Amino acid sequence: MLAPMSTQNTPSASELAALLCARLCHDLVSPVSALGAALSVLDDENAADMRDDAIELIRTGANQAHAKLEYVRLAFGAGGSRPGSIDTSELKRLAEAMFASAKPDLVWKVQAAGLDKPAARVLLNLVWLAVDNVPRGGTVTVEASASEGGDSRLRVVAAGPRARIDPAYIEALAGRAGEDGYDGRSIQPYYAGLVAREHGGRVEAHAEEERIEYIALLAPQAKAQAA
Repeated sequence: MLAPMSTQNTPSASELAALLCARLCHDLVSPVSALGAALSVLDDENAADMRDDAIELIRTGANQAHAKLEYVRLAFGAGGSRPGSIDTSELKRLAEAMFASAKPDLVWKVQAAGLDKPAARVLLNLVWLAVDNVPRGGTVTVEASASEGGDSRLRVVAAGPRARIDPAYIEALAGRAGEDGYDGRSIQPYYAGLVAREHGGRVEAHAEEERIEYIALLAPQAKAQAA
């Protein structure tokens, strides 16, 4: 279980780092554990008949771990040291690899050729949240547009049977902690909202029956002019 840490609306830098690391480690446990289990089978001389299955498990676990690390490198991190925009075809590749085994289908309707890194970071986090919203399957539709001035509009819709979102996540997107504070899961919507707010924007989520819609706006140019 990912334990809560702070009930303050603004977690400290150390709390933010710790909770994001907890989120990452929680998702890496499964593929890494699969690798360990498969290696144990290969080391067992009495399990020769399971060798092919073990090798396939290693291949699957390694691919999953690689996809998660690539995705999180940009979703939580800098995604490289160079500034500038990220090609949306690369974002699509990351998302398809990350959620290849997920139940909902990913529907990519992105118009922008590229997104600035902050917008790309927000988009990847919202796609991740949306996939989690529909564990029984359905669709996650991704839309994004960008202006020449660097402003971005993102829209991600999760639709499917029993689609739901924790109300604490809606609050976290707006930078408000729930009664139990932030934990390794609610820190992700908080982080997505934080990145948007730091770049002159906001993120909102709207829940309907079997449908969750995320809308994010980033306006770094307007923020710079107002500063």
